[in-house]
Amino acid sequence: MSKSSFFIVGQHAVMEALRNPKRKVLKVFLTEESKKNIHRKNPNKNILADVKVYFKSKKELDKYTARDQLMHNGYVAEIEHLDQPDLKQFVKGKNNLTFVCLDEVTDPRNIGSLIRSAVSFNINGLIIKERHFPRDSKLMYKSASGCMEHMNIFQVSNINSTLKNLREKNFWIYSFDAKGQKDFTEIKWEGNNILLFGSEGFGIKHHTSKYADFFLKIDINENIESLNISNSAAIVFHHLRYLKKKS
Repeated sequence: MSKSSFFIVGQHAVMEALRNPKRKVLKVFLTEESKKNIHRKNPNKNILADVKVYFKSKKELDKYTARDQLMHNGYVAEIEHLDQPDLKQFVKGKNNLTFVCLDEVTDPRNIGSLIRSAVSFNINGLIIKERHFPRDSKLMYKSASGCMEHMNIFQVSNINSTLKNLREKNFWIYSFDAKGQKDFTEIKWEGNNILLFGSEGFGIKHHTSKYADFFLKIDINENIESLNISNSAAIVFHHLRYLKKKS
């Protein structure tokens, strides 16, 4: 049975999808210049070899992005969803894993930017409620700048039960909040960890926060209320990557 397809736009999103052997790319719509650029950036392999390629003018490609007000840069592709990884199977027999978990975060730009940072700093996966994951969003794919192809994304039906199960498998759960009790740099960050972030408007739901072992904050200027979630996450991801490189 064929999977549902959707469109993505932008150089990095399209090129990384073409490079990913696990991703089914159905069609690619390119300008002559973007085709030349693909060959320049992939001199050792023709990543367009098994793909239907259609050449369009920039104006013709604008129709794929006009509603979203995005820049396509001469790259549009129709792709299928990747097979979803199974969280229970993924964690089996593994140690020193770090996942980021999003509670009630729905903005595609923030999710895409966070995924880009997570891949950049070697976070092992993203846990998100399937109902809140904008899985067909052009904006999310463009904001992730190709990193959607490199992130393990675990879409779950219930965040609370997922956190409960992971706690039973010796994961520590760290909830991030501006009113957190401890600065996140004071934690040793050993073993398996979940970094829990809530929405910018409402934070982490009260019932979900009951599964957290620690409540942490990022030390910022006291005159500033909070950081954007993707910026906050990037700071934490970088710190954890720095500690791992030191150890």
